[in-house]
Amino acid sequence: MHQIIHIHPEAPAKPAAGQPCNGCGVCCLAEPCPVGMLVSRKRHGACNALVWMTAEHRYRCGLMLAGQRGSGWWRKAWHWWAARWISAGSGCDASLEIEAAAPRNRQFTP
Repeated sequence: MHQIIHIHPEAPAKPAAGQPCNGCGVCCLAEPCPVGMLVSRKRHGACNALVWMTAEHRYRCGLMLAGQRGSGWWRKAWHWWAARWISAGSGCDASLEIEAAAPRNRQFTP
């Protein structure tokens, strides 16, 4: 199956399978994880919870970010739950092969 996903030009390259996540966003741009399906209300396409972090030059899961803001036991529980559902810390599990898009031929007329 061939799928086109639009990756931020400053996103890091996809790591090899099993390597630590670097925020490339490939997996979440291709399809949402199980909890992303609930949040996005779709099974295909980019996850709506995916957030581009300009200062970090990487993607982050919005569900994880929501659990990091504030304090209290319920925030910690939310963060733990989100991390568990997206399999945070288990390394890259996206077996996708990435190809760069061919540059478009652009013609300008004076």
